[in-house]
Amino acid sequence: MIAAPSEFDVHLFHEGKLYQAHKLFGSHLIKKRSATLLTRFTVWAPHAVSVSVVGNFNNWDPGAHPLEKLNNEGIWSIGVERDLEGEVYKYSIQTASGDVVLKADPYAFYSELRPNTASIVYDTKGYTWNDKLYRQRVRRRRPVYERPLAIYELHLNSWKQKEDGSYYTYRELADELIPYIKDRGFTHIEILPLTEHPLDASWGYQGIGYFSPTARFGTPHDLMYFIDHCHQEDIGVLLDWVPGHFCKDAQGLYMFDGEPTYEYDTFSDRENIEWGTANFNLAKGEVRSFLISNALYWIETFKIDGLRVDAVANMLYWANSEPAAVNPYTIEFLKELNTAVFNEHPQFLMMAEDSTDWSNVTTPVHEGGLGFNYKWNMGWMNDVLDYMERSPFERKHHHHKMTFSLVYAYSENFILPLSHDEVVHGKRSLLHKMPGDYWEKFAQLRLLLSFMIVHPGKKLLFMGAEFGQYDEWKFVQGLDWFLKEYDSHAKTDVFTKDLLAFYLGQKALYQLDHEPEGFEWIDADNAEQSIYTFIRKGKRKSDTLVIACNFTGITYETFKVGVPMKGKWTEVFNSNRTEYGGSGHFHETNTETENVSIHNRDQAISISIPPFGMTVWKPYK
Repeated sequence: MIAAPSEFDVHLFHEGKLYQAHKLFGSHLIKKRSATLLTRFTVWAPHAVSVSVVGNFNNWDPGAHPLEKLNNEGIWSIGVERDLEGEVYKYSIQTASGDVVLKADPYAFYSELRPNTASIVYDTKGYTWNDKLYRQRVRRRRPVYERPLAIYELHLNSWKQKEDGSYYTYRELADELIPYIKDRGFTHIEILPLTEHPLDASWGYQGIGYFSPTARFGTPHDLMYFIDHCHQEDIGVLLDWVPGHFCKDAQGLYMFDGEPTYEYDTFSDRENIEWGTANFNLAKGEVRSFLISNALYWIETFKIDGLRVDAVANMLYWANSEPAAVNPYTIEFLKELNTAVFNEHPQFLMMAEDSTDWSNVTTPVHEGGLGFNYKWNMGWMNDVLDYMERSPFERKHHHHKMTFSLVYAYSENFILPLSHDEVVHGKRSLLHKMPGDYWEKFAQLRLLLSFMIVHPGKKLLFMGAEFGQYDEWKFVQGLDWFLKEYDSHAKTDVFTKDLLAFYLGQKALYQLDHEPEGFEWIDADNAEQSIYTFIRKGKRKSDTLVIACNFTGITYETFKVGVPMKGKWTEVFNSNRTEYGGSGHFHETNTETENVSIHNRDQAISISIPPFGMTVWKPYK
């Protein structure tokens, strides 16, 4: 016999407001003075006739440890008077139709390595964190909106593999990955989903164990070690998170007790046909408690710094509806999720991957918004890549694609993503997308990355682009690290490091990222030459940058640009330097303004504009 959860906890769970549901449900070691008295199992199975916990410890006998039904709404529990830490288990559920199904624990903290599918009793307590200084710095820092944010997106399976094709562990990645990120100047890493999932090819986006870090790379404590060491090197850790849909494998959440439990009741609402998954039923309080608890569990147990919420566009509208109809339960859920997160963790990052034109995604809930603090700018990504893939001679006819984003740049807090989705399934790598010969491809990759850095918005780059991965993302094997032995790729790697160092050192590129005062066009209409000139501003006049981007292979030895102030200007960055693989058109000396009326200004500087290059100028102190 085990004490039932309190009536208040049960009420909150069913209402959708038990935000620590993982402390009640799942398997827990009940201890007294470090001695384990029993192992408690609690599960929600509202349609079940009976539930038992089975595992090696009872020879998988469903009659050995039946759970007691605690209320009429489907909460079952048992206390097994043994220390079962490390034991594998499942729930044996008899359905209303008389079938018996074996299910992994929805709240399990650890799971077997695929292809095995059982849950494992695991105590997440006991890891000693050493990132106190990092967390103190985060609390003291200015809001993220005024700071640089450069995210390195990666897939742990395929970032790097050992010679035999096996994966690096979380602890080994601490030694391999963290110095690499630190050396290149990224402020954060964003990891594709780490929730346990049965199929490698889903990249983690079709999960089963929402509370289980995947066993592919080690234990939950091993993941804590990795995150802890990221923090010690001042690197934030973001995770992709999928609250919209889940995998339909037999051991998972799908038809958990023989009937729709975590998913919608009707076929049309339930089935996510495009991905072969099931949509979470966000109308159910128990499902909202599950998901919001899950978000807080990752934050509080693993001390992550942000969640990128996947496929928000697919959540906002009912599945399979024609015409598209808004799902009001999603709106309610997202608002409740973000409110719960920011009430407890105001410095946290909640980022929406949303390709719709839904308004106020990054407006606080109390002001009528969905409550995220960032949204991926999918429109910018689509327009920029469409433009870059065109012949340089054709670009003048599509000049607006590079300027349109500034029409709406301040409608949300945007992240500019060049993500995994753009370099897979036949889309080619960023380098391979670029038209022209070998040299021109590398020059235009440098220009693309430069344009992302100087455009308003925070930055995200998928792994491999930093050194010019030529093949598209091959998620079954590691990146082509051997390419760095070749001159052009090695120089691209140097360029990326210098570009990020430049970004981190220039307040004009991040301080007013989300304020219209931080950007001003010099000439947005030079379609004939495919040259864009503009100004980025910080809070101080002396931080001002004048930027020129040339999207053709033509060199301009003398090009006049109107500037906002008189005096000497110095070139502070040039993507065309020889050490980056460029042709070497850059300025070694300062240039003085001329009293020339151009671009609606009475001062101008004469500069050299390199082919497929970006050059940046700053007032000389």
